[in-house]
Amino acid sequence: MIIGLVSGTVASAHKDPSLQGLTLLAVQELDLTLAPTGNHLIAADSVGAGQGDLVLISIGTPAMHTESTANRPIDAVAVAIIEDVNLE
Repeated sequence: MIIGLVSGTVASAHKDPSLQGLTLLAVQELDLTLAPTGNHLIAADSVGAGQGDLVLISIGTPAMHTESTANRPIDAVAVAIIEDVNLE
């Protein structure tokens, strides 16, 4: 899983019909100290995240197993909005 910061959304006029109804998020990957790694990704939103939210991203085949992404061609999905990261 990846921690990320939502930097915006991605709009598309033409897409696979199975993606209809999904919000696609532009996400900046962060390390465990919440510093940017320089990597970015696009993730489907299953939790109602918005710009500026910290999110937990599931990637790969597990991303296709949420209620909102089942049987869709998704390889990254926001599965939680993070409230706190504690690294004691």
